[in-house]
Amino acid sequence: MTATEIAPVRTRHVAFALLALALGGFAIGTTEFMTMGLLEEIADGIGRTNAETGHIITAYAFGVVVGAPIIVSLGARLPKKGLAIGLILALGVGNAITAVASGYLPVMLARFVAGLPHGAYFGVASLLAASLVRPELKGRAVSSVMLGLSVATVAGVPASTILGQTLGWRSAYWAVLIITIAAAAMIYLFVPHSPSNAEASLRGELVALKQPQVLFAVSAGMIGFGGLFAMYSYIAPIVTKEMDLSDSWIAAFTLAYGAGSVLGSWAAGILADWNVERSVLFGFLATAIVLVVFYVSVPYVVPALLLVLLVGVLGSVVAITLQIRLMDAAGDAQMLGAALNHSALNLANGLGAFLGSVIITAGHGYRATAWVGVVLSLVGAAIFAVGLAAQRRSRSAGGAAQRV
Repeated sequence: MTATEIAPVRTRHVAFALLALALGGFAIGTTEFMTMGLLEEIADGIGRTNAETGHIITAYAFGVVVGAPIIVSLGARLPKKGLAIGLILALGVGNAITAVASGYLPVMLARFVAGLPHGAYFGVASLLAASLVRPELKGRAVSSVMLGLSVATVAGVPASTILGQTLGWRSAYWAVLIITIAAAAMIYLFVPHSPSNAEASLRGELVALKQPQVLFAVSAGMIGFGGLFAMYSYIAPIVTKEMDLSDSWIAAFTLAYGAGSVLGSWAAGILADWNVERSVLFGFLATAIVLVVFYVSVPYVVPALLLVLLVGVLGSVVAITLQIRLMDAAGDAQMLGAALNHSALNLANGLGAFLGSVIITAGHGYRATAWVGVVLSLVGAAIFAVGLAAQRRSRSAGGAAQRV
């Protein structure tokens, strides 16, 4: 953003404020995905198989799903700046507990605890970011926060994986603790003070869950975003078994996805400021098209790499534009709306991976997971379109009633 795009706020350090909030997102993105890269080291450390250890990834996702609505609803009255600092420090504590935990169940519980502040942080950080700029630039401000998560897939996850493989898997979680402390300090220094909301209440926040447009958007995200992960969850065996490439190529494909996520975060802000609803629909439909082309292009390395990059782009576009749509639909409970997006997306990750495994177990091969993704993306688009149609009917009925 240029200086002329920034709204007058109670600080001269808007760029640093956005950077501070994005650094928190970077810490979250790093801890969320680095476990996958260190799965074998963790399995050896706790004496379990890779399959059993994979459940700690599910535990983190479950923490996100549970923590987002509960923490945001209970913390609605708190000053948003203080809440953001508390949440990012809580994430650090969860990583510290993981680093010292010994055994399968303690590590799994630690990952659940680490996941609790994930969605709530993005909810409050999105509102803080939006408050720093003019309303018509809200999309770009929110995408700046989410950019931290995307950058984590390109830089934070590979770096933490190398660190964990070199110094032991526990060192990677200690490193995330350091990042969370740095993020908390920057938020304290650069993010403007936000007064508490004495009128907020648990009931008032949860009323958002009854809003039809909130339910439509959450459902669309929970199903449609699963289309992306139906395929990407199995990118490693697709590369080695379907494309017959060496293991070293896996890093190239994950890097392509990460680079696409960064580009998508930048593009999502512009698209959201143009038209949020159309951008969400575009994201779902384009994902379906790209997955069809990916299925056809799997035997060819360069086209497949470019298509995985596009999947990363579209994943960020859907995630960010859907978050802004939820913030708008939630009314006065915008923070809960933003947090619910991350609960929905984590459920989508699990749904996509599960349905992909069903197709693989049925003997259709790893490549066929792309078709699962196509179906889920189209269903998500359909649910979102039905929601928009219902909204238009409601507005038309309201306008007619006023004229009468």
